[in-house]
Amino acid sequence: MPSQKTGSVRKRNKPRPSPSPSPAPTTDMEVLSSPSTTKARASRANGRKSDKVGDEEVSMSLLGESERQAAAEGLEPEPEHHDEEKRLKAPMSSKDKAAMALLITLYLIQGIPIGLAFGSIPFLLKSKLSYSQLGAFSLATYPYSLKLFWSPIVDSVFSPTIGRRKSWIVPMQFIIGSLMLWMSSHVQSLIDVPEPDVNQLTTIFTSLVFLAATQDIAVDGWALTLLSKENLSYASTAQTIGLNTGYFLSFTVFLAFNSADFANKYFRSVPSEIPLLSLGAYLQFWGFACYAVTLGLLIFKKEDPVAADDPDLNLKKVYEIMWSICKLKHVQSICIIHLVAKIGFQANDAVTSLKLVEKGLSKEDLALAVLIDFPAQIIGGWICRWRYGTRLFLPKHQPVPSSYFWGIVAFTVLGSFSSTVQFVGVSAFHTQISDPLIGGTYMTLLNTVSNLGGTWPRYFVLKGVDMFSEATCHVEQEGSEILMKATECVSEHGKATCTDLGGTCVTERDGYYIVSWICIGLGASILVFYIWPTAKRLQALKRSQWRTHIVTSGAKPSRRVPFGIPSHAVPARACPLFPAGVLC
Repeated sequence: MPSQKTGSVRKRNKPRPSPSPSPAPTTDMEVLSSPSTTKARASRANGRKSDKVGDEEVSMSLLGESERQAAAEGLEPEPEHHDEEKRLKAPMSSKDKAAMALLITLYLIQGIPIGLAFGSIPFLLKSKLSYSQLGAFSLATYPYSLKLFWSPIVDSVFSPTIGRRKSWIVPMQFIIGSLMLWMSSHVQSLIDVPEPDVNQLTTIFTSLVFLAATQDIAVDGWALTLLSKENLSYASTAQTIGLNTGYFLSFTVFLAFNSADFANKYFRSVPSEIPLLSLGAYLQFWGFACYAVTLGLLIFKKEDPVAADDPDLNLKKVYEIMWSICKLKHVQSICIIHLVAKIGFQANDAVTSLKLVEKGLSKEDLALAVLIDFPAQIIGGWICRWRYGTRLFLPKHQPVPSSYFWGIVAFTVLGSFSSTVQFVGVSAFHTQISDPLIGGTYMTLLNTVSNLGGTWPRYFVLKGVDMFSEATCHVEQEGSEILMKATECVSEHGKATCTDLGGTCVTERDGYYIVSWICIGLGASILVFYIWPTAKRLQALKRSQWRTHIVTSGAKPSRRVPFGIPSHAVPARACPLFPAGVLC
């Protein structure tokens, strides 16, 4: 039962002064945590008025005993959000606007290869590969979810002349552009063969995603210092807009213009089998675009020098810091949440679009559905900046009926909007709790685990669809029946082989529905029994509880104490992971 806020009078004897050692030299950290400062803050926090009467001190308080005790321990009540609302209404400075534009551009460059590896290439391969083979190709996306292991190198190794973040962004984007130019003349021929070499394609796109992931580490770290402190939450908005735009261009726009049917329907009076945009031409364009953006960044953007109070971190020290972050109980809890939170959506994310195409939905119709959904993602990412800046909590070969198509559009928009809300909220929270001194490593650790939660189940989901499916090729020959394996009858190549034999592929059991129910059941159970109670506990933490306790060499005392600061040394303010609120 909450304590009542009634007036109370307490009498206590004035403590006798005791001899104390000579004072040590004062630093900013000591001033912040001095007893007088703490006492004054506690007095202001509990609204208490003190008067001296002789040798006694009488304290009058409007708070209950538990609240007075909390104030005495250095805790402060959650501040009202008037200051937050006032800040959000203030116009963004021209410097922050330029920083936002730069971040969006860098994230867009990153989204181009991600959209190809995660989206377009699986669709182009679907007609020739089974779900199990597509699962093997999905391994190409893993570097984006495992970048944590080399992020300390990006954080600690750099050229002071070029800049801490530009030392990695510039070469990575040059290599990405060069690899795209090479792929523009080789990849199309690898895809056009009747049976594509999955291993070779996986190796090529793994390299491309690895380079994009390394660029992402540097951009994530730069975002923490590129934007002003009051507009730091816009970093997740820039990431949402840039990544979604790049993914949209490489997935929706490319698939539409890569379809000859789309070109014949909307742009040509004389039908042709040649698409308006080939994969080679698309890769060539973005290869040169990477060169242009990188040259502009190298020539026109000067990175701020490393701050004087930044610690001198060698590679070994950064790995020690990363390990100390991983040992934090609260970080372990949020990492577990990230690893299991997306299981319920995996069947939908990994298989539904491929299954719709298999059932008869054309690629251009699917591209149109995603095109309608794209503004919802961008608008959702922009709107959610204020809510979560510091507060998180078909028969084939038949026309698809319009009601069915618009149903797909509606579910796509709702699903993407919800996903965007979660993404912006989680990214903003990561930004708030990350220490700028090791921002690349801390943010990359959290973002890596979050990405891994959406990546690691994909391989098993695609494998599961084939494993639970029962599809056979029925061929009648003189009263006998020839059967083919399920994995051979789910790909277009296998179905064509069955047709050449004079048979028909019959699906007795579609593993997609079984895997979907398994994912939904696991997701709901994990949400109720683990994610919800754990998230409520995490949102009650203060920011100091997300810091490590490693003392770095070369760091000068300042108000921005990097590691292990006392809870009373930094003013508390609202920074919740979920809507309820938290002191951090």
